[in-house]
Order: sequence, then C-alpha cells, then structure tokens
Amino acid sequence: MALGIFCLITSELLPVGLLTSVGADLGVSDGTAGLMVTVPGLVAGFCAPLVTVGAGRIDRRWVLVVLIALMAAANLVAALAPGFGVLLAARLLVGVSVGGFWAIAGGLAVRLVPAHHVGRATALVFGGVPTASVLGVPAGTLLGELGGWRFAFAAVGGLGALTLAALLLLLPPLPPTRTITFGQLPALLRRNPAVRVGVAVTFLVVTGQFAAYTFVRPILQEVSGVDAGYVSTLLLGYGIAGVAGNFLAGARDPYRTLLTVGAALAVILALIATVPGGVAGTVLLLAWGLVFGGVSVSLQSWMIKAAPDDAEAASSLMVAMFNLAIAAGALSGGLAVDGISVPAAPLAGAALMALAAVTVRVTSTSRTGTGTDTGTGTGTGTGLGMGKAADVGIEGLADPREASPVDQR
Repeated sequence: MALGIFCLITSELLPVGLLTSVGADLGVSDGTAGLMVTVPGLVAGFCAPLVTVGAGRIDRRWVLVVLIALMAAANLVAALAPGFGVLLAARLLVGVSVGGFWAIAGGLAVRLVPAHHVGRATALVFGGVPTASVLGVPAGTLLGELGGWRFAFAAVGGLGALTLAALLLLLPPLPPTRTITFGQLPALLRRNPAVRVGVAVTFLVVTGQFAAYTFVRPILQEVSGVDAGYVSTLLLGYGIAGVAGNFLAGARDPYRTLLTVGAALAVILALIATVPGGVAGTVLLLAWGLVFGGVSVSLQSWMIKAAPDDAEAASSLMVAMFNLAIAAGALSGGLAVDGISVPAAPLAGAALMALAAVTVRVTSTSRTGTGTDTGTGTGTGTGLGMGKAADVGIEGLADPREASPVDQR
C-alpha cells in the first residue's frame, strides 16, 4: 500500500517537472499545461468520499487493485496522448485513483497489524507521500529529460503495473466492515466533534503549507539569497527531512504532534519570510521539511482514533479536505505574492498554522457537558469524544496513558 501511494503521489505531481516540455510538444502555454496538476488535485478532493461510498460491499483489496490499475492505464494513455485534451482526460482519471486509494488505504493499517503496531504501519503507508516528493518526482523529471516526457509517464504507468501485481499477490482479502452512504458523511461531521476538528485542522495546516511551499523557490532566492543553482539540492534535503518527520510522527500521539506542528511551522514560516541569509534559509527549510513531514500520518491517526468504527468515512473526509486545501493554499499564496510581495506568502501560511495550533488547543480543553453522542459511541464527558471512547475526548489523544480506541478494539 505504501508503494501504491508512492506511485499515485508521484503520478499526481509528475507534471511539475515536465510542464515546459509538454506545453512545447502539444502546443499549449505553461499556464494551460499547469492544469495537469490542478485537475487531478481537485478531482481527488471530490472523489475521496465518492469512491469510499461507491465501494459499498466490495472487498477493499479489489478496490485498491482497480484504482491502481486505473492509475497505471491513465499514465500509459498520457504517454500516448495525441493532444492535450486526451492528456488532460487521463490526468482526470489519475485524480480519481489518488482520492479513492488514499481514502481507503489510509484506514486499512488497523486491520493488517496488531493494535500496538498501528501507528508504525500507518506511518509506513503514508511514507509513500514524502518519498514520492524526494524520489518519485525528481526521478520522473530526470527520465523526462533523458527520454522525453512521454517516457516519464510510461515509466510511472509501468511502476503502477508492478504495484498492481504486488497487491494481488500480497494483500489479503479485506471485506468491508460496514457500508457507507452519502448521508453518513455529513452525519459523521455533525455527530462527531473530533472528526469536525480534524477536518478543520486539515484545512488550516494544508492551506498554510501550500500557501508558502508553492512559492518556496522565490522565497529562497529573494528572501534568503540562495543561489538558483542550489535550490534543487535544498529541496531534496527538504524532502529527505520530510521522510524522517513522517516516521518520527508515526507512532506518536496525533494531538500533541499536530499542536506542535502548527506552533512550530508558524514560527518557521514567519522566520523564513523575514530573516535573510543563505545559512538561515537552509536551516529553516530543513526544519520546515522535518516538521511538516509528520502531518499526513498524524491527520490519518487522528481520524482513526476519532472514529474507529467509521475509519473509511473519516479518512475520506480528511483526504477530500487535504486535496482541496492544496488548491486553496496555492491560490491564496498566489494572491498574496501578486498583491503584496513574496514574503507575504509564508507570512500568510504562518498565520494559518498558528490558527491551526490554537484550534487544536482550544477544542482540546472546551467542554460541552454530558450525554453527548459522538460518533459510534455514547458516554459522558467532553463533547469532543473519540468514537467509542466518548468519555476521553480529544484530550484522550493528548494523554498517551489513555488507551486509544484502536487499542481498546
């Protein structure tokens, strides 16, 4: 499953390094070619809940197999596309695969390993996200430079085919534990405050991240004074730090991790926007990668603990918001850069990160009385109960001495 997510995220971000060559070959502008990134991101956001509901009673093993097969086929179609319209249609299918696979795979780790290994297993699955940035996208860009952009798309499609074979051979049957309807998704948001907070924090953190990270190159060059020739190397270091951050956060308490992430990134982004110097920029960029690397796995762990009996539904809501927030972040950062200046983008990101930290902290200490039905369980205590452990609330995430809902299962 980690390899599957690696393939999907690589496929989603691959055009970043191929925009100019694709545009020149197919006769479109760089701005139009950028739709190859925008379209799958938006489609993934909408398809995460749609695929989760549509999967119904189908064995989750076969759902993942079909989605990986769709991704592999879409990349092979892209490699052979006679025009930009066909290529963009293939990219739309990639978005369907990304949203559906991520939403379903994220909640399956709990079913594949003993309870005390769930954190590490989730970290391993989500290790495919930063690894795609570190290895997948640069490798795809290199293949595009050596053999052309069509060869790069074909290579990702081939890797998807290998992943398909691995899933068929190694993944056990995973029949659905329960079916999900469209009505249950908004109902889960209404009755489970912890899921609502998780979705809100996802929006704030991811929007803040991409408001700044989308413009990391001009930030490093204009604010930090880093030579353009070193930016790619620094971004590789950022990605490696992100992989380390993913595994450091995997087995840790998601509440404390996200509280720390929000507060730390607020400081880091504010500093990288205002402190000049190549050394300072390098140190801050590596710290940025390390801290943000723990976000995906922590958000997924939050959702699993918030709704242990509705893990797929909760994951689909998080994945949908994650992908939509990428687009929102890039848009807000662009408005800040065009309307004010380059440093305004990381400062806007810092403000959103601070708001995320405040949201986590405030909701963890707010109490709404007793008798609140939160998710699949009932009980007394805070109105931010986590699924069956309704009496624990979000504060239950903050205290590692409390048994998580997964452990209780």
